[in-house]
Amino acid sequence: NEFENNLVAIEGTNAKPKLTLFHLDSIALTTSLSGNNITFSNPNGTFRASGKYNNGHIIGNYQDSLGNYHSFRMQRDSLFESKEDQFELVIDNNTPSVWFPNKAHGFADTPQYKNVLFKNATVWTNEEIGILQNTDVAISEGKIIAIGTLLNPNDYFSEEEYQTIDASNYNLTCGIIDEHSHIAISKGVNEGSQAVTAEVSIADVINPNDHNIYRQLAGGTVASQLLHGSANPIGGQAAMVKLRWGANAEEMKIAGADGFIKFALGENVKQSNWGNFERIRFPQTRMGVEQVFYDAFYRAKAYQKQWEDYNNLSQKEKRNTTPPREDIELNTLVEILNSERFVTCHSYIQSEINMLMHVADSMGFTVNTFTHILEGYKVADKMQEHGVGGSTFSDWWAYKFEVNDAIPYNATLLNNAGVITAINSDDAEMGRRLNQEAAKAVKYGRTSEEDAWKMVTLNPAKLLHLDTHMGSIKVGNDADIVLWTDNPLSIYAKVVQTYVDGKLLFDVEVDKELRARDKAERMRIIKLMSEDKNGGEKRKPQPTKEILYHCDTEHEE
Repeated sequence: NEFENNLVAIEGTNAKPKLTLFHLDSIALTTSLSGNNITFSNPNGTFRASGKYNNGHIIGNYQDSLGNYHSFRMQRDSLFESKEDQFELVIDNNTPSVWFPNKAHGFADTPQYKNVLFKNATVWTNEEIGILQNTDVAISEGKIIAIGTLLNPNDYFSEEEYQTIDASNYNLTCGIIDEHSHIAISKGVNEGSQAVTAEVSIADVINPNDHNIYRQLAGGTVASQLLHGSANPIGGQAAMVKLRWGANAEEMKIAGADGFIKFALGENVKQSNWGNFERIRFPQTRMGVEQVFYDAFYRAKAYQKQWEDYNNLSQKEKRNTTPPREDIELNTLVEILNSERFVTCHSYIQSEINMLMHVADSMGFTVNTFTHILEGYKVADKMQEHGVGGSTFSDWWAYKFEVNDAIPYNATLLNNAGVITAINSDDAEMGRRLNQEAAKAVKYGRTSEEDAWKMVTLNPAKLLHLDTHMGSIKVGNDADIVLWTDNPLSIYAKVVQTYVDGKLLFDVEVDKELRARDKAERMRIIKLMSEDKNGGEKRKPQPTKEILYHCDTEHEE
């Protein structure tokens, strides 16, 4: 599309040029000239152009009100041989409706359940039947309702509307589950004011508008454990969520999920890298970390005994007895002792991994998961005996002193020892490509493709106690479905569609439409801002920056 206009007048001097478009109600445009380069825009910012002058011609590009770029060409009127068509600039001033969430890539309507029959897909079941070729999968009301060949849609969608998708050239899998994530959290991940903060909960600070939710859906991730950071030996409670883009914070939480809590070992909790002015909190040594655990659980046992003694009193005795003081920190630790809450522990060094297993054995509970666990290969036999799983990085090492012994064969060695092994992200960006992280277990350790795929699907579901309805393709499971263009472990594989609970939350074609819509909305907002700027008081810009949290993030924003 070429820029075309009846008449443009360029006047003034090199220092103060003036360009007027007579077709656009004779608007004088803001103009600047540098050598042969000329730039101009209208006052409200909905039209911007730049070009280069040469021999009576100006050739360049302009951006319209929808954010699209077009080329234009001007020439002296004496050089015209024929009348040219006129260009009309159309500016959309309509206020859009509310989106869910109300930001880029938000949906015009809240997503609804889909009735879908996928035909002839390559299906990675994560079950004993393995990978199935030319297989159909039917989903309805958020669940997988049928798996087989030559399925007749009339048998499953007799009266309801349904969609049939030819998946002949696609791989169909369950959604990826990230065992260790810090996305969708507001105002920081660490409560580092004291060594034990079991009373705080990430579930209270879920941010459903975090754009990383949508980005990770585009990478096939459908669920995450949102963990407290690693600033203290006993940190805060975790939140188990599905990446339900467009839902609110409460709706993101997985109903009925078991409670988890973050423990931590190593450099972070003893403040090795916090600077010289942050050396006053106990513990400051790895030995001190062990004593924090023992002290906390001895206090929890004594607290539990106080309540047991009180609850065993008769009603008459209770009337004459003051009940124990409620302690929300110790309540959480008692849940651990009673197997009502489960421990995910940040860990690196084998000596500390051993230490916490000994603490747990002596206190009468089992560690559920060692996360990071980069020296897990050294104690895999002891982990298997204790009954703890491992959720590791695929190939991170040497980024600080206590991970110098990390190796890329760790996941394979743990898996071969019978430890339930997952690969996690702990990073907003890595959470978009966990399929490729799983593939590294094949590259380095010669793990089978199916076992490697389970490290980001079924195994994290087991570690998070979600495998009764997530982590595999079987009838009755949640319809968390991802359609891939290739083998999901391939670096060439791209996500075509992602369903969460049978709701289509990412579609590569819909994404293109949303991008175009968002570009137009951006230009509408720029226009309004420009008009407000020209008519109001001067104000300093207030830039915003997206914060990506990690275990050791100490600040809020």
